[in-house]
Order: sequence, then C-alpha cells, then structure tokens
Amino acid sequence: MTTGQAEPWTVLRLLEWTTQFFKKRGFESPRLDAEVLLAEARGSSRIDLYTAFNQEPTPEVREAFRELVRRRGEGTPVAYLVGHKEFYSLDLRVSEATLIPRPETEHVVIEALDQAKAWRAAGRATERPLRIVDCCTGSGAIAVAIAKNLPECEVTATDLSPEALEIASYNIHQHQLDDRVRAVVGDLLEPIPAEPAIDIICSNPPYVSQSEYDALAAEVREHEPQMALLAGPRGTEVIERLVAEAAVRLVPGGRLILELSPMIADASQQLVEQHGGYEATKFIKDLAGHRRVLSTTRAE
Repeated sequence: MTTGQAEPWTVLRLLEWTTQFFKKRGFESPRLDAEVLLAEARGSSRIDLYTAFNQEPTPEVREAFRELVRRRGEGTPVAYLVGHKEFYSLDLRVSEATLIPRPETEHVVIEALDQAKAWRAAGRATERPLRIVDCCTGSGAIAVAIAKNLPECEVTATDLSPEALEIASYNIHQHQLDDRVRAVVGDLLEPIPAEPAIDIICSNPPYVSQSEYDALAAEVREHEPQMALLAGPRGTEVIERLVAEAAVRLVPGGRLILELSPMIADASQQLVEQHGGYEATKFIKDLAGHRRVLSTTRAE
C-alpha cells in the first residue's frame, strides 16, 4: 500500500491487495477481514464499500487502514480491532477482556428460547417473568440475545471479571435491556440469591483442557482471555461445579444449558448422569455435526 504507484489506490484495489496479503497469512476469511477493516477506517458500513469501489480514500483513511492491516497481519482478531461483533443478529461490543462471540454459542440461545416457549406452553410460571441466569457471561452475548428475544424474562449475567462485566453492561444498556438484565460480579451462581429459584441456567463456561489450550491457534491463545477458555487439565472442571450448583438452584423441571467442546461431550454427559439430579439430557449439534451444547432438566 505504498503511495508511489501510478495506479491509484481505490477502495477496490485496497481490498484486493489486502485480501491477497491476508490469504498468504492463512486467515480463514481474508476478503471479509479486509472489508470490515476498510469500512472501519472509512467510518462506513461494509455495504457502502460496494458503491465506492472507484473512490480513492483520503490519506488519513489509508493510514488508519494500513495500521489496522498491520495489526491484523500480526494476529490480532478483527473483532478486537473494530471493537464489536455480530451475534444472533445483534451488534455487541467486545474487548480483549471478553471472548469473541461465535456462531456455535447461538445454539445455547436457541435452546434457551425453545425451552422457555415449552415452559410457557405447559402453563408453568405464567404469573411471573421467567428467571434466567447466564454464567460466565463475558460480553453478555447470551444474556442480551435471550432477553431481546424473550420479553417475558428477567436475566442475571454473572462473571468473575469486572472488566468483562463492563462490556456486558454496555451491551445491556445499548440494547435497552437495563430493566430486565443485570450484570453482577461473581463465580457462577454464587452472587445469585438462593430464593427465588431459577428457571433456566445458561453458560458458555471455560471448557478447554490444558492440552487443547496449548494447541489453540495463536490468534486465540495470545489474544482472548485465558480465564474464559482454560478450565483445567481435564476441561470439565467448571462444568462439574456448575452441574452441582445448578441442581440445587433450578426449580424442578428447570433447564441447564451448557456449551462445551465436542472433546469433552462424553465426560460432561457422565458428570450429569452421575449426579443423579437431572433427566432428559440431550445434545445439540453445531453446523459441523459436533456435539456442542448439553441441555438437561432438573428432575421433578
């Protein structure tokens, strides 16, 4: 992207050059990354780029774009460079204090909404809002998406990281959910009052084992928060605690919904079955066909 070329650096040429640059670095979506970063540098939407292919960005825009491309080339995720990420058709702020929301986690939201509808259809708890907890909320993605799509609920989002909860609180406010979603610092269900009991507990907890963590792509391992990823040697350490805590905090018939790694699906199912306080356990598969979400009911 030097300025000494006779051919002008139009929007299209910048995109084409950057796409090839990112391809050489093995990025999964080089063209998308280039478009998102150029739109950020221009202060525009990605759609606007398609009507501006022949335009020449100002030197200031090119310099801002050059810096974004440099940092992306060094491995910084695009979501952290632009400060936001789409999740369940919602725009959410993210930072290096939070995980980047991923499509797999949307399966947790879908399962929670399905269970809530089934709960209401069965005529349960019709006199009050459904009580939902999102443990290890991070950016608040699960809590915000559920509350946005389920007006008849109240959500409490917990996380150990005050920095993550600042981001979650921002997203809650941005989506005008302050009256129904609250973010509190604490470990899993510890900050939730013992009464009233909870109808649905959701979580995308740390579930990466030490061996998996060591093998993660540098882009993830070096930028996303370790405490939100690494569970311990086995990968099931946090899930085991949450299975035990949820069993005494859910109402009878309440639902526990956990995202997990396919690598620990069998071990997680065994933890639920060995506990003895759950029934109707099932897995939801992701688009690749892997068991990604465990959903189980507290025994009546």
